[in-house]
Amino acid sequence: MFKKVLLALLVVFLILQAFRPEKNLSGNKENDISTLYAVPAEVDQILVKACNDCHSNQTVYPWYAEVQPIAWWLDDHVKDGKKHLNFNEFASYRLAKQYHKLEEVIDEVKEGEMPLESYTLVHRNANLTMEEKNILVNWSTAVRDTMKARYPADSLIMKKKK
Repeated sequence: MFKKVLLALLVVFLILQAFRPEKNLSGNKENDISTLYAVPAEVDQILVKACNDCHSNQTVYPWYAEVQPIAWWLDDHVKDGKKHLNFNEFASYRLAKQYHKLEEVIDEVKEGEMPLESYTLVHRNANLTMEEKNILVNWSTAVRDTMKARYPADSLIMKKKK
């Protein structure tokens, strides 16, 4: 009986391998944040190592992303990350959303909420040093300051949905 159950589970596992989510590999940077604001090389390196797998149009997938159901979990994780913030789509956001998202970057990084612990457990190099956190926070603050100087104040305020 145990062998039959084990064999059935193996068959189900093998069948699951045929159903794969679409990978986040478009690499489309038409609306990238860098088209609006300067992204220094040191900031770009931090974004690549700790942010872009979930917050861009170009995820670097580990080997285990080929195994179902792990790939589904990763796909959901990437979609959720991109829903909250996509640096490659940043220029398509309205000004108030851009401004707000940069505030969220500052808060999340300062509070140690980003990158997620579930991500850094596997991707140890994604752990940010205090210096890297400061670089990212200072850059985000500088971009927000640029926005404040460039645009009317009321265009940077998120309007409440009715």
